[in-house]
Amino acid sequence: MFYRPQDGHGLPRNPFNAIVTPRPIGWISTRDAKGADNLAPYSFFNAVAYEPPQVMFASTAAKPDRDGTKDSVANIRETGVFCVNIVAFEMRDAMNATSGAFGREIDEFEQAGIAKADCQTIACARVAEAPANLECRLTQILQLPGAANFAVFGEVTGIHMRDDFVVAGYFDVTQFRPLARMGYRDYAVIDALFALDRPDD
Repeated sequence: MFYRPQDGHGLPRNPFNAIVTPRPIGWISTRDAKGADNLAPYSFFNAVAYEPPQVMFASTAAKPDRDGTKDSVANIRETGVFCVNIVAFEMRDAMNATSGAFGREIDEFEQAGIAKADCQTIACARVAEAPANLECRLTQILQLPGAANFAVFGEVTGIHMRDDFVVAGYFDVTQFRPLARMGYRDYAVIDALFALDRPDD
């Protein structure tokens, strides 16, 4: 099968998200200029550089009360900071509960019963029980082709890791089983690893 996206695919649901998988989930927490907290998951998320450490996420929808984007991007425009919270398998229902199109006045931490903690290097809340949190300062927001497509880049200024997931000096993801986004309504969990040596090792 071949199709041109502009011509449509003819399938019951768009296969693009099922092709580019698995995708890590950035559970993005932000705070607006008035101090209201927001929490929402984004599956267009990844690390993009080591030195200095940098991450990105993309927002691809808009809310009527947010001038062509969503709460996360709007808040980051106001404050210049955000936090990426890593999603463990056991937090899947809480993460999903924060994915709704809530009004800007709703605090998703409270809505979903998620405990908050303060960040150390930025003025933002983080998910207290997340396996890891990446505190970020905005470097740039790029508007992508499409009505509401924005890529947000940030430099990581602080990293939290839960001590119970640091095993023999390594951050062991199999201990918390990170959640990954697949296509459609599907998710996957990472609970097994294997290693490959590079040819020049």
